[in-house]
Amino acid sequence: MHHGNHFYGHAHVLAEYCGLDPADPPRVEGYLQHGWNVVDGLGAGTPYAPGLPIFVWSERTRRRAWSMNRPLATVTGAPFLYLLRSLAEPEPETPREGTIWYPFHGWEGQKVSGDHHRLIDEITATEDGPITFCLYWNEFEDSRIRALYEKSGRVICHGYRGYMRMRTDARFLHNQLAELRKHRRVASNRLSTAILYGTAAGCEPAVYGDPMYLDREDTSTPDRIRREWPELHGSAPEPERARATVLAELGDGHLASPAELRAILGWPA
Repeated sequence: MHHGNHFYGHAHVLAEYCGLDPADPPRVEGYLQHGWNVVDGLGAGTPYAPGLPIFVWSERTRRRAWSMNRPLATVTGAPFLYLLRSLAEPEPETPREGTIWYPFHGWEGQKVSGDHHRLIDEITATEDGPITFCLYWNEFEDSRIRALYEKSGRVICHGYRGYMRMRTDARFLHNQLAELRKHRRVASNRLSTAILYGTAAGCEPAVYGDPMYLDREDTSTPDRIRREWPELHGSAPEPERARATVLAELGDGHLASPAELRAILGWPA
């Protein structure tokens, strides 16, 4: 199994949905898309073994993969949607309130740079109600950055994505879903996976503020995203239109039954 299939506990979530042991998911015969992007679903730098399929979230992503000479692409829908299907929303103890805000983040290979002070000032001036800042593990482990956000709200981290099958938080998506269901809004300074998940989980989305940039980033991609998905940008997008776009990007309508998914992924019955 390619180690990226474990990212965020994706293989674990799918194994549980299929009635298999979530603590020890079988080998996936191919490559799972592990985050939303605007290329083939897996992104640059992923080494592919020839002849193996990739499992992407949406029909739109499948078409892009085909155009990039990756014809063995199958639409399965996002693992997050399988988790939503498996975990019905409980009766809330208190109404949803406030905003969960996801600052754009770096990763092992690229750090993000930008003015966190200015971004926080814009967030606190825009949001009505308590703010939860969810930092990616890179920024959460940076005490300087974490302290800036702690001055203006609650600060959390959903867990560690995992790398080379080490330190993978198999409950990452469970942690994220539980937090999203507490909040009325989900927001970020970049359109990202978290915005899609939050919208699918019933939050009102928003994308605004200094977009920040990764080291050596090709800025044409974030520029294209802002042009191509205007309905998801701004401090108060129209919720129903935004939700329709989000569900299409996550592959709602393409989810497989447990038996079908086991067959697609090459798992035992």
